[in-house]
Amino acid sequence: QVQLVESGGGLVQAGGSLRLSCVASGRTFSAYTMGWFRQAPGKEREFVAAISWNGGSTYYVDSVKGRFTISRDNVKNTVYLQMDSLKPEDTAVYYCAADTTIRHIFARPVVSDPRNFGSWGQGTQVTVSS
Repeated sequence: QVQLVESGGGLVQAGGSLRLSCVASGRTFSAYTMGWFRQAPGKEREFVAAISWNGGSTYYVDSVKGRFTISRDNVKNTVYLQMDSLKPEDTAVYYCAADTTIRHIFARPVVSDPRNFGSWGQGTQVTVSS
């Protein structure tokens, strides 16, 4: 099991930016699809973005396309979520997750389903004020 620790959340005004980081333990980080999910109060956990093991492929939920960028550094065992042009509706707890099953496939229905991610971080709060 891989351990994940997120950081970088905070309070920002609408239109501002934040960069979330997620550091993973273990030597097999580079083999995992990584994802970011978020959960707002009273709502279900929502897929935000995912990145393939080598960073070559990404998916985003439509509401963040063009504003958020997911990336990874396999040397540093870290995945990032750069969030620009933030909106109040982006307010949520953001979770980093690792799909620790080696699937040899990177498909949107798979990587957007939280049930396919076996390891989760503790979450970091992002609050966007209007």
